[in-house]
Amino acid sequence: MEVSIIQIGNSKGLRLPKSILDRYNIKDKVELIFEEGQIILKPVEQPRKGWDKAFKKMHEKGDDQLLLNDVFDDENFEEWK
Repeated sequence: MEVSIIQIGNSKGLRLPKSILDRYNIKDKVELIFEEGQIILKPVEQPRKGWDKAFKKMHEKGDDQLLLNDVFDDENFEEWK
């Protein structure tokens, strides 16, 4: 697919058709990858997508307990003053 470079203020950019944005789930950002004479646009995924549901499920199962005791439980902070 060939697209034109357009003027955007003092910069230049390219306009992607809505069908391409929808097809590749491109929302607000893309990652630019420069590789051997070509530029690759890659959709930026939400890095923590679904974590809220996973944490809720962990809590319901009781899997959200600390595996190690708090490292400061037996510390004497008086000597730090």
